[in-house]
Amino acid sequence: MNLDNKQLKKMQIRDGFLAGLPIVIGYIPIAIAYGVLAKQAGLSLVELTGMSLLVYAGAGQFMGAGMIGMGISAMEIIIATFVLNFRHFILSLSLTHQISKFSKRAKLLLTTLLTDETFSVSSIHYEKADKPYSNYFYGTIMITSYLSWVSGSFLGGILGDIIPAGLSQSMGVALYAMFIGLLIPSIKKHKKIIWISLTAMVINFLVEPYIGQGWGIVVGTIIGATVGVFVLEEDKE
Repeated sequence: MNLDNKQLKKMQIRDGFLAGLPIVIGYIPIAIAYGVLAKQAGLSLVELTGMSLLVYAGAGQFMGAGMIGMGISAMEIIIATFVLNFRHFILSLSLTHQISKFSKRAKLLLTTLLTDETFSVSSIHYEKADKPYSNYFYGTIMITSYLSWVSGSFLGGILGDIIPAGLSQSMGVALYAMFIGLLIPSIKKHKKIIWISLTAMVINFLVEPYIGQGWGIVVGTIIGATVGVFVLEEDKE
């Protein structure tokens, strides 16, 4: 049976929604937690939602909100967030190669809305890139995930003024849970990654009293990442 262009587009949108649904389900509670914590850190509803609209980086936003709450300078927050999210340059290059046949406009949209989770799902469905109107498939994954994160952040900001202070403070574990959730699978795959994590923690602990929490995070992250280059290179040999 031959399908017309409109039907093909609808099928790609449907498949993209189904493929991205697990991301949406996972994003909403984490985004709500971010919204609550950002509100408690002193950000207004407009500011915390605007951060989700413009930054759109879960771990980076948690860290940024926490640093704002501690009164750390804007420059320290910007540099720390840049270092934390530098991997997105690599992810974007990889996705661009996968969708090399797409228009520049489509590539710009897809890479702008790229996250660890949407990259993983898009990579799993790499065969879609050669299908007609597959830009609708990938675009649906990116847009639905983005909207779920922004909506969850907004809802969390509203709840930040409603839920008891004790409960909102307990949601701070969401940040640590997110990082642990990302770290444990990596350690299982490459045991030496634990040394990278320990290096970053020790460096941060040692330099923080002298240069402050913000710069301590930046220095610890950079040195930990540098150690990681050599540690993981040894694993390949």
